[in-house]
Amino acid sequence: MKRFTQRQGGRIINLTSGQSLGPMVGNIAYAATKGAIDAFTITLSAEVSSKGITVNAINPGPTDTGWMNDEAKKYILSKSPAGRIGKPNNVSRLIGSIAGEDADWITGQIFHSKGGFQRN
Repeated sequence: MKRFTQRQGGRIINLTSGQSLGPMVGNIAYAATKGAIDAFTITLSAEVSSKGITVNAINPGPTDTGWMNDEAKKYILSKSPAGRIGKPNNVSRLIGSIAGEDADWITGQIFHSKGGFQRN
């Protein structure tokens, strides 16, 4: 924090996965790192808020970036009340919103942009 000697402002936006969605059986290391990002986001937001820096995280939920096979898509759709799979622009628009000047009061939050998806 010594490098920030004056109120400069800025945005830090982390990407995470929702631990609140239930256990991630078979993915202990992944779940632990994402849980750490959540804790880091909340704690860092308090550390840097006096400098005008906001810190938030986004859980984009299942997003079709080309990694999903037909079986994964079928499973995700069965757990998605919105009836569709997320697209990259869904999360990019949220990032744009919390990166802007109008979001200077929003900090320490974990946003779930997942179309209602429930893992369990």
